Order: sequence, then C-alpha cells, then structure tokens
Amino acid sequence: MARAGTREWLGLAALLLPVVITSMDISVLYLAVPRLSEDLRPSAGELLWILDVYGFLLAGLLITMGNLGDRIGRRRLLMIGAALFGLASALAAFAASPEQLIIARALMGIGGSTLMPSTLSLIRNLFHDDGQRATAIGLWSAAFAGGSALGPVVGGVLLQFLPWGSVFLINIPVVLIMLVGTALLVPEYRHPRPDRLDLISVVLSIGAILPIVWAIKHAAERLAVDGWTALALLIGIAAAVTFVRRQQRLSTPLVDLDLIRRPAVCGSVLGGMMSLFALLGVNLYLSQYLQLVLGLDPLPAALWTLPGMITVAAGAVLSPRLRDRIGAPRTFLVGFATAAAGVAVLIFTPDTGGLPVVVAAELIFGFGLSTALTIATDLVVAAAPPDRAGAASAISETGNELGAALGVAVLGSVGTALYRAGIGAALPAGLPGPVRETAEATLAGAVGSARELSPELAETMITAARSVFVDSLSAVALSGALVLAALAALVPRLVRRAGTVPEEKDAATGGRTELPSSQHGVDPAITGEPPEEPARKLK
Repeated sequence: MARAGTREWLGLAALLLPVVITSMDISVLYLAVPRLSEDLRPSAGELLWILDVYGFLLAGLLITMGNLGDRIGRRRLLMIGAALFGLASALAAFAASPEQLIIARALMGIGGSTLMPSTLSLIRNLFHDDGQRATAIGLWSAAFAGGSALGPVVGGVLLQFLPWGSVFLINIPVVLIMLVGTALLVPEYRHPRPDRLDLISVVLSIGAILPIVWAIKHAAERLAVDGWTALALLIGIAAAVTFVRRQQRLSTPLVDLDLIRRPAVCGSVLGGMMSLFALLGVNLYLSQYLQLVLGLDPLPAALWTLPGMITVAAGAVLSPRLRDRIGAPRTFLVGFATAAAGVAVLIFTPDTGGLPVVVAAELIFGFGLSTALTIATDLVVAAAPPDRAGAASAISETGNELGAALGVAVLGSVGTALYRAGIGAALPAGLPGPVRETAEATLAGAVGSARELSPELAETMITAARSVFVDSLSAVALSGALVLAALAALVPRLVRRAGTVPEEKDAATGGRTELPSSQHGVDPAITGEPPEEPARKLK
C-alpha cells in the first residue's frame, strides 16, 4: 500500500475542522440558553426545539448523506454541506424570533449530517496504509471528542464578552478555512459506477431514526412514557422493520446488512453506541455536580474538563500502536476496562471537595474510551470497500448518535428518579409549598429557590439536596461502569470471532509474520472462509 505524504496529512488537517465545529455545536448552545431566552422569549416547547432539532436531523440524515456522498462525490457533498452549515450559522446568530432560530438550527443539522460521514470516508480514501489510516482515524476521534469538550469553554469565553449569537458566528471562519483547504488538498472520490439512490429506503431510514430519537428524549423529559411517546416508538419500530426487509430485497441497499452481521463490525458499532450511552449519561451529571454542588461558574467548570482531553488525545493517537502490539480484541479489553474503572471512581464522589475525584475519573475514562472508540471506528471503516466507505461511516455515526440519545434519556431518567425518590424525606420541615415542590423536582430548582428562604433554612435545604444528588450521581456512575464492563467482556469476543488478530512471532525465524487476512481484516483460518473467496463487497 502506498504511504501518504505531506499533502495527505495537510488534507487531514482540513478535514478535522468540520469535525470539531460539528461536535462543538452540540454542547456550545447550552451556555447561551439564558441569554437567548431573555432576548427571544421562546416558549418551553420552542426552547426544546431550538436545543433538539439540530441533533434530530443530524442523526436522522447520516445514513442518507453517507450514501449520497458515495454517489455524487464525497468532497462535493462535504463542501456543499459545510457551506450550508456556515450560512445557517449566520442565520442563527442574527435570528430575531424563536421560529427563525429553529429553522436555522434545522438547516445546521442538515449541513452537519453531511460533514461526519464525508470526512471519515475521505480519510479512508486518503490513507491506504493500515497504520496511517488508523492514526488518521485516531486524530479524527480526538478532534470529535475535543470539539465536544471545547464547546462549553469556547461558549463561556465568547459569552463573557459578546452577545449569544457569537456562539454561532465562530463557525463561519472555520468553515471558510475548511472550504479552501479541502478544495486545494483533498481529492474527490465517488463510486465509479454509482447506483440509483433508493428514495423509499431514504424515507424509511429517516422515519425509523427520527421518531425513536424523539421518543427517547420526550420520555426522558417527562420521566414517563405517554401516548405520544408510545406512538412515536411504534412508528419508528415499524419503519425500521420495513427498512430492514427492503434492504434484504434490494441489490444495492442503502445499508448492507451483511456488513453489520460481521462480528467485528457488529461489535464495533455496539461498542461505540454503548460507550457514548455511558459517557453522555455520566457527563450530564458531572456538569451539574461541578456547578450546582461545588458551586463553580460555567467557565471554570468547563475548564476543569480539559485535563481529561489530554488523555482522550493520547488514547486516540496511541490506540493504533497498541492494536499493532496486542491485537484489536485485547485493545478493546484494555480500553473498555480502563473506561469502566474511571467511571467507577465517580461512585465515591463526596458531597464536598470532590474536584480531584472528578478530574481523576475523567483522566482515566477519557483514555479508555478514546482507545476503544478509535479502534471501533477504524474497524467499521476498513470493513467496507472504498466505494462504500461513506455508507459504512454513516452506520458507525448513527449508532453513536443513538447511543448518546439513549444515554441522556435512560441514565438521566435513572438519576432524576432516584433524586426525586430520596429528596422528600431529606428536606427540612417548614418549607413553603412552592419551594418544596421546586426543590423536589431538580437540584437546580433547590438551589434557585433557596433565595426565598432564611439563610439557615436555605443552607439546610441545599445541603440535603446536594447530598441526595450525589447519591444519584453515584448510582448513575455505577450503571455506566457496569455497561462499560459488559462491553469489555463482549466486544473482544465478537472481534476475536471475526479473526481480527495481531501479528504473531514466527516460531522458526523469530521474525514477525502477519496472519493471512482478507481485505476486510478477517482471518480465514479462524472464520473458516477460504482465502481465495473474499467477503462479498457492498454493491
């Protein structure tokens, strides 16, 4: 395989820019909510749409955009999507009403859905050497994680000096630099003989993902499954079943089910999805702990998450070397076990002075998760032939988005339910009815309503509410650690079944001899497939 040179690595730098801003935009808006709410006066429903419509469309369109890029050209789709993302960011920054901001956020979601699968599939085409490709995907993973962590920091700095619209305007210069760099450094790639895009499959894929994601978020907000939630779930499941049956009949499916059935790919997608399930669920409570329990302002709280980014970057860059040394199954074991240990540290978070515990936990689970997720992404991308890399990337990213939504919904609901179950008995007697009701709903409500009480009673109430919240944080951390421990046991087994094994020492010469493998990283000696019969390519 030809090794990439300086031009390809510079092209990678251009491709990482949209990854950073896409992931950053998921978290940056939350800090701006108080100011934009004061300015635009959105209703509760409109505010939820402002926050959620971006993620809904991002998740719902990933599979479609991944396939579209394979057909019309990945660089072309990336540049069109980036231009739309930049234009929509400008519209969002100067929105004069909640409706305008919702429309702008929706357009940003459509543009963002083109960026992730396009960048990942273009990396597949830029780097043909396995080691270089794995390193490039490691940097891609680090950029994605770094953008998520930088969102609150960048947002906090901007909001300290500028209006709320600045959190969107920051995207525009980044998009312009990316457009120029991509045009100059990244070659175009498309399927040499593109097949017709099955529009029915497109509608069914969107009809499956959007209702399910909406139902998960809706149930989490209300801590209950109401009629609308049940209806959305039924619609989503029915569309998903119909979608799968249609893919089985098509000669050129939108999603190749044979790819997903491969144990290595199945294990990698499952690992990525459930990793983000644990990560997002735990992080939801960590941000509240730093601000509402330890009393940090938003910007210092965000800054204290940055040490974990050092180990995230280290894990993403070092994981390919670790895989070369010990193999993919053991790398997954090390990554998920380390992440489980890091999250388990949070079980022992104290009511006061817990900042060292939080930082230590982030350092440990940041390294473990990035190690595992980098290898998971690389296995999925490498499993598909180059002409379907966009579709394979979209499968991986869709799993990640669903995992993130499930983590916030399920673990968020668990923590909230535990808080509400324990807070009633912990609150002091003599609280006014409205204050008690607010304090029993959330910790933020307890802290906010304390201003209406005498200093002594307020201190007693806040101390009790913080103690109950920390107990719920411990329970959420335990749940996340158990999920990651299960992945440490399951994913290596699935990958090992696929025959993704390391190079082994040659007994006769003492040199290194690579085990036979197909183009998809599957060892025929283990799977039983004859070497001359490679796995069926995606249409």
